Amino acid sequence: DEEFDELCFEFGLELDEITSEKDIISKEKGEEKAKGASDVVLYKIDVPANRYDLLCLEGLVRGLQVFKERINIPRFEKIIPAEGEGHRLIITEQTAQIRPHAVAAVLRSITFTKERYDSFIDLQEKLHQNICRKRALVAIGTHDLDTITGPFTFTAKAPSEIKFKPLNQSQEYTAPQIMDLYRTDSHLRHYLHLIENKPRYPVIYDSNGVVLSMPPIINGDHTKISLNTRNVFIECTGTDITKAKIVLDIIVTMFSEYCEKPFTVEAVEVVYPNGKTHIYPELAYRTEKVKPEYINKKVGISETPSSLAKLLTRMCLKSHVTGNGNHIEVEIPPTRADIIHACDIVEDAAIAYGYNNIQMVIPKTYTIANQLPLNKLAELLRLDMAAAGFTEALTFALCSQEDIADKLGMDISATNAVRIANPKTTEFQVARTTLLPGLLKTIASNRKMPLPLKLFEISDIVVKDPNTDVGARNHRHLCAIYYNKSPGFEIIHGLLDRVMQVLEVPPNGENGYTIKAAEGTAFFPGRCAEVFAKGQSIGKLGVVHPDVITKFELTMPCSVLEINIEPFV
Repeated sequence: DEEFDELCFEFGLELDEITSEKDIISKEKGEEKAKGASDVVLYKIDVPANRYDLLCLEGLVRGLQVFKERINIPRFEKIIPAEGEGHRLIITEQTAQIRPHAVAAVLRSITFTKERYDSFIDLQEKLHQNICRKRALVAIGTHDLDTITGPFTFTAKAPSEIKFKPLNQSQEYTAPQIMDLYRTDSHLRHYLHLIENKPRYPVIYDSNGVVLSMPPIINGDHTKISLNTRNVFIECTGTDITKAKIVLDIIVTMFSEYCEKPFTVEAVEVVYPNGKTHIYPELAYRTEKVKPEYINKKVGISETPSSLAKLLTRMCLKSHVTGNGNHIEVEIPPTRADIIHACDIVEDAAIAYGYNNIQMVIPKTYTIANQLPLNKLAELLRLDMAAAGFTEALTFALCSQEDIADKLGMDISATNAVRIANPKTTEFQVARTTLLPGLLKTIASNRKMPLPLKLFEISDIVVKDPNTDVGARNHRHLCAIYYNKSPGFEIIHGLLDRVMQVLEVPPNGENGYTIKAAEGTAFFPGRCAEVFAKGQSIGKLGVVHPDVITKFELTMPCSVLEINIEPFV
């Protein structure tokens, strides 16, 4: 186990955990449910999302064997059948509106065992979830070729005209009945929405009118693959042709090793509505040139060009040195769709070299970080607020429109709030323009706690500002609240004096702070004051209006202070 863990790490993967079905079920559902589950050891391996070639046992084992230099990189071959003998997939123009692209291939004389078959189905499922974006971009169908006769037609028909026996069902259904049948299916119901409301559903027929599949929902039962299947017809339909080609390439490269002639794939001719034809799978090999010094510089190593070529070859990128050692020519196989740029090749060289073998060096540029002055001030104020007996709260930066407007007796347009486009819940419609609602909600959730409740928060609020590049601006506010049987205005006023004292702002008009009577919709009339400091208004303090208190489901009076601390930085 330890050796395998080490190997995975060296190859750039992570052995997540070693477990068994029994362990997984008992962890999730308890010991009772786990009785009778298998004890077979399972390795859970984390594969990077871009490495589609490692999503099944075949690809993973092949990758590790090449990495350990036990086998050579296999060469994939496309066999184009003689004129008139190959299979054709004809795309009609009706598909253009819903799922315009299709690619196909044939695996000839393949030998399945239970393990290989399970892996084959599992790989399709993993690809569906990953690169196919839950079948939205591509849907894969695999069929027993000996049960059908070509040429095949990919078309789109009105739902009522489509009728066939879906996979593992006992009778025929029309397309609308199939949709109803799978609405309760835990696995397939997630894909129904992809075509449900379209006037036509995509469907693939053979020359006798047998339905192969209705992508992206379900295959027909007629073409079902079994352990005895010898020839497999693979079709990928989708809305993204690039992804469809990659998916087809991955499936045929992974499982062609079980064909009678290993690593060979029979091509299929796809005929487009405009009459053009194209041979799939593409199985394209391409070569890229990389400078050895580019790799060395980026990774921070100093290897010779030939050893770099050897490292890349271990990562399934067949490489050799050309032009007196100035370049490395790298062959990108069809399994590696993730290699888009030279830096992808550099990454593989680094993995093969071993991240742990790269010498650590001190960076050329030497800098010392410093805390942002505003954050430093906020941290210092938090300590002094806590020393004054107030408890810190942390509330959500998003809230509902009601919280910052209706409940505080204001109009939403007057708040200048930033709105969220199509919010998931009513709780998160706007960015907060004041910290007060968050603290009032916190008190409402803690009504069982002994009184008095003294809370504070120092966080950002957001308001619209057309003069900034993003159209909004953050302000760091300090808000404190005192909740008790009596309003306790004097406690909040005392807290303001203490905050000013630690900020070394004197209580006078010239260069200090003053408070003046004011009115605020959230405050009790005659019990509200505005705070002025540094020649500007920085916030308000006062007793909260009884209407506001009841709207937040509270029963006691409370007083509150909210000021902007940015002028004191």
